[in-house]
Amino acid sequence: MELDELYEYCSTLLYVDSGFPFDKNLLTFQIGGKIFAMIALHYWEQGDRNIILKCPPNLAIELREQYEDITYGYTMNKKHWNTVYMRGDFSPTQIKEWIDLSYDLVYDTFTRKELLNLPKKKL
Repeated sequence: MELDELYEYCSTLLYVDSGFPFDKNLLTFQIGGKIFAMIALHYWEQGDRNIILKCPPNLAIELREQYEDITYGYTMNKKHWNTVYMRGDFSPTQIKEWIDLSYDLVYDTFTRKELLNLPKKKL
């Protein structure tokens, strides 16, 4: 997937905001201030295209063992985050499934009341 496709897909998910809370190079996607995906733009521009995604610990280990282009989440809790390098033979469907999983892990931490208070996106 290309950067614009990743951005578009992540941005279409309910309650998602994107921004640069840390520096001008690290694009984050978050729900209510909780990050579920990150893209280091300076690495992307250098050809080291990757996305960092939240993942359940057991699955995170399994994916790292199964794919050489998935490693621990750089600068993140290595137990809960994976870096997915786009040089692998990952289909857009696989990438979207992993994004959805990451999104769901964060989404599920909110109570119904908290979700009701999050700004809704305009369609």
